[in-house]
Amino acid sequence: MSALGQHRGLLGTSAVVFFASAITTVLWCGSMSSMPGMEMPGGWTMSMAWMRMPGQSWLGAAATFIGMWAVMMVAMMLPAFLPMLMRYRATVGRAAGARLGQLTMIVSAAYFTVWTACGAAVFPLGLALAEIAMRIPAVSHAVPAATGVVVLVAGVLQFTAWKQQQLACCRAASPGTLRSGAMSAWRYGLRLGLHCLRCCAGHTAALLVIGVMDLKSMAVVMAAITAERLAPAGQKVARLIGVLIIAIGAYQIATGYPAW
Repeated sequence: MSALGQHRGLLGTSAVVFFASAITTVLWCGSMSSMPGMEMPGGWTMSMAWMRMPGQSWLGAAATFIGMWAVMMVAMMLPAFLPMLMRYRATVGRAAGARLGQLTMIVSAAYFTVWTACGAAVFPLGLALAEIAMRIPAVSHAVPAATGVVVLVAGVLQFTAWKQQQLACCRAASPGTLRSGAMSAWRYGLRLGLHCLRCCAGHTAALLVIGVMDLKSMAVVMAAITAERLAPAGQKVARLIGVLIIAIGAYQIATGYPAW
């Protein structure tokens, strides 16, 4: 049986999950985009992602953001994560036997738990920065240039040895020797999630400052992450992406392009 044939069920389930999460993300971004953000000094608009809906508590706003962040990460990261999941199944498949489906779910849950925790950390940070920008006009005026700096640094990060090391871990041909137990699957999923989180740190930072609810930005970031993970020359692709990100950051700094 071919490699794809061995994972037919996984591929079918992944396709359903991907399209469901993508459609949910599109609908959410569409509903949020229909609400005008707050015009800020400096010529930029505060995203609704950092604001409460009328009558909504901060806890409710945080829960909404984290929930939608988790769904968005499934849509963005699943294409890059799927080959790693297939390698895991190929490694433990014979020993796992009938438990393979359960272990696959545990690895996936652990992986996306890491990304959900990232969203939980991002929300209060974004909220604090938004509050500072609303209270201090000088900070608000500096946001467009600061956005460009963050994007520029994200591009430079693509050329570092640290980035290449994390990318190599995500692209590894084999996960090595693994036990077929539930705890081993959970730990492995967490390890994969942490590698991916570190590998995508620059992409994630750029997405957050350019516009976490911008569908075009999400699509571009997803394509960049998937390309550097799956393309034959992943390191070269990562550097090429770095050049493009640096160019965008330099343009934003030079023009004061308002993006957040």
